[in-house]
This record gives sequence, C-alpha cells and structure tokens, in this order.
Amino acid sequence: MRDAGASLPLWLLYPLIFAAVCLSHWTLLRLPYYWDEGGYYIPAALDFYRSGTLIPHFTNAHPPLPNVLLGTLWHIVGYHILATRIFVTAIAAAALLAVYSLTRKLLGTPAAVATALLTAIYPIWFAQSSLAHADIFAAAFTLWAFDLCLSRPIESDGKPSARQPLFVALLFTLAALSKETAIVQPAALAALELALLLRAWKAPDLRRVHAQWLAALSFPLLPLAAWYAYHHHATGFTFGNPEYLRYNATANLNAAHILLALRYRFQHLFWQRNIWLPLAMALACLLKRPRTGGEAKPLSPSVLRAIAVLVVANWIAFSILGGAPLTRYLLPIYPLLLLVCIAVWHTRTSRWPLLATLTAAAFLSALWLNPPTSFAPEDALTYRDMIVVHQDAIAYLNQNYPNATVLTAWPVSTDLFCPELGYTEHSFKVVPVEDFYTADIQKAAQHPADFDTALIFTTHFIAPSLRRYLLAHPHSRRGAEFAHERILTPNEIASLLGGSIVWQEDRNGEWAAVLRFPQGHRGTM
Repeated sequence: MRDAGASLPLWLLYPLIFAAVCLSHWTLLRLPYYWDEGGYYIPAALDFYRSGTLIPHFTNAHPPLPNVLLGTLWHIVGYHILATRIFVTAIAAAALLAVYSLTRKLLGTPAAVATALLTAIYPIWFAQSSLAHADIFAAAFTLWAFDLCLSRPIESDGKPSARQPLFVALLFTLAALSKETAIVQPAALAALELALLLRAWKAPDLRRVHAQWLAALSFPLLPLAAWYAYHHHATGFTFGNPEYLRYNATANLNAAHILLALRYRFQHLFWQRNIWLPLAMALACLLKRPRTGGEAKPLSPSVLRAIAVLVVANWIAFSILGGAPLTRYLLPIYPLLLLVCIAVWHTRTSRWPLLATLTAAAFLSALWLNPPTSFAPEDALTYRDMIVVHQDAIAYLNQNYPNATVLTAWPVSTDLFCPELGYTEHSFKVVPVEDFYTADIQKAAQHPADFDTALIFTTHFIAPSLRRYLLAHPHSRRGAEFAHERILTPNEIASLLGGSIVWQEDRNGEWAAVLRFPQGHRGTM
C-alpha cells in the first residue's frame, strides 16, 4: 500500500485536495471580508491592484507578497470576493499537499493521509483555509520548506542534493516575504544547524554539509532586511508607522506581558480546540512497547529534534512578537504536532486508525461547539457568526436608513465606509469610536449632533456560558476583571446616548444592535 501511494504523483493529488477544500468551505466562500482581512490585508492588496504600490497607504510594514499575489489575481479575473476566497483555498490546498508529502516520506502513505486530513479539519486550520490573511500564504511556503528540510535525503557521499538547499532558501524567503514572522522557522533551524556544525567541526564532510544548510537557512533574512530597508527609504519608518510598531512590538516588551503570553501560547499549542486529545493519546501510547515488524517506523532522532526546536522557538518567539496572541501565527506547527502524534500511534498500536478517527471527531465537533473560555472567533466557525451578524446589521441600515450617519467602532466602521469589503454597495458617513466601553460612550454623548444612528456590536467575543459564569461570580478574580473591562450592552448604550434599539441580533454570543436617536438629537436629519 505504501509503495502504491508513494508512486502517485503529487500533481495528481493537488486537484483532489483543492476540490475537497473548496467543497468543504462552500458556504464560506461568498462571505464578506472578516476583521483583519478588511482592516489590513484586502486594503493593502487593493493599493497594489490599483496603483502598483508595494507599500499600502497606511504604511504598515508587512512584506508585500500576499498583496502582489492577490492584486495580480484581480487583474486576471477581476475584483471578486469569491475569487479571493477560492485563491486562498488553493494556497491552503498546497499547504496540505506539503503536509502529505512530508508525512509520506517519513511515515508512509496511510499516515500521510491521516495527517493531512486531521490538519485540514483542525478548526484553526479549517477556519484560516479561506481567509485572506498573510499567515496562510506563509504557512504554505514554510511547510514545503519543511518537506525538503525534515526529510532531506543524504546521499552516500554525505552531501545533500545540490539544489535542495537552494529550494529551501527560496521557499523560506517567500514565506518571510509573505509574513515577516515566518523568519522564526528558518532562524530556529539555522540555530540547530549551527550547533550541529560546531559539533561536527572536525569532520570535513559533515562540516561542509552543515555549513551549506546553515547558509541556505540564513539567506531569507537578507531579502527580508532588504524589504525593511526599502520601506524605510520610502516612508521614513522601518517597521511601520508608530501606532503599528507600538501595538505589535514596543507595547509588549515587558515581563508581565511576555509571561502571560507564554501561558496563552502554551495553551494554543497543546490545548486549543481539542488538540490536547491526540497529544494525550500519544503520551498514553508511549506506555506501550513499540510494535515489531510491519511497516511502522519511528521518526528519526534528527527529525524529532528539529520539530522540538521549532515548537519551542514558536512558543517563545510568538510570546514576544505580535500584538494580539492569535493562533493563526502557529499554522505551520500544528501539522508537525499531529505528525509526531501519528508517528507515535503508528509505532505503538495497530489500532492507530481508531485514534485518528477519535481525533477527527473531536476536531469536527470543535468547529461548532465552543468551550467556556476566551478565544478568537477565527479559531473556529464563530467567525462566520460574527460576519453574518455584521452583514445583517448593515443590511438593515441599507434598507431603512441609507443616509444615516453612524456611530460605530472598527471593523464595522471600515465595513460601512468601504463597499469593496462586501457589506454595503454605498459608503455610509461614519463617526468612529475606539470601543464600546463606558468612557468611549460618554465621550460620544458629548457630541450628540454628530450622529443619528449607532451600530454597536461585541468587539471582544466571550462564550455565552463563560459570560453567564462571570456575571454570576462578580467577586472572583475573573469575574471582577470582566465587570471592570466589559463593553456595555445595547440597553446601557441606548440609555447613555438617549436612543432606542430598533434592531438587534445574537448568534451564539456574537451580537449586534442598531440604535436610532430622536429627531432633535442632531441638527438636520
């Protein structure tokens, strides 16, 4: 079976994987753009599409490759949300093909099918597979680089294939030019290669091999540095405008934030969305003796060492880098964790397909069933609820108050102003507020003539079960924090602003409401 699967060319598998990803996301492909899509990535790509500029007008310093790819796509097929989402699913399919290819080389075809399938349905991966975030682009290039790095064949003379390090350097470069934080992966492997080089210093052949790989893994830093040099030359900002730099870097460089982020990242890697289950089953399998005979073989120590280095590097690096601790930064690591789990199952029990089936059931349930904890909507299909609620609220405005001046917060403020994002066919006049905390609403109440309508929504999703618990335990630490930091309800905002609720909707904790104010609330309606 392994031989038959190994002989099947990858180019023949890719259309099948692409079709499967598209079909499984069929109800998501026509959704308007979500959160960071509309807040950064789509406007940045539109800047390239319209004017050819690599640097978006808001001068955030993300590398330009996703903008170039999306802008080129729109020049070919026209600007359509459906085209964007299908293109992203094509990128996700390429990433899954890399997962399959790597696992097939290391463990054989059955394990490769299981690893690729579990990766595809893991909620964080599934949700990102049609969203136009740079992380999915970076993950695809990174996973193909892993395919060459972690399974690299060493020929009898101890030298790697001549082109292999070149391809790895190119793939990691493309990953870094998709998202700057992707440089963490080659940097971690380069550090490991440097340690191996120093250990093999007295063996000329091994020293030459490690030096060659060290050079390949270090190379992606040069194009990334060149991008930042160009960005500084063009804008005067090396890492983006001061607000962007503060949010993503300087504001987080303190011990308290880093320690908290280390805890969150640990949960993201080993707990989030039921990934604890395959890990727990792998640990249990380690209590059994390895199987003898058959096709099962363990991962080599060098592969396990490299994966361990990558996991630790990502855990630490993304506890320091970035603003919000989003799970999508870890997209390339989840397949590696699943690969290790399946390798352990495969070598310890003949019933490993049953363990894979249990994991698949846990992952599928986690797409819809939310735990009573805090999480980002894009960790599962909750993000769809958020989009649909915002879509319905804006449709209500379009139908009933098309000329309204709307008080609201980001990202809805952008959704109302930019028809390209798919929520409205015309721009609304928008009065932005930072959020819907008491201080924000009290500040808006000082200028009642500036707006006649408000669209309010949950800006910090919290599972309904957790919300009920926190409200019922106001004297607990989490309850007190929630009471102090929570955004106001629609009724509270209506009371403070002197308006009435004319529409509201709640989908599993993602809510929105439209408030309307009396004729005398502002000058002319």
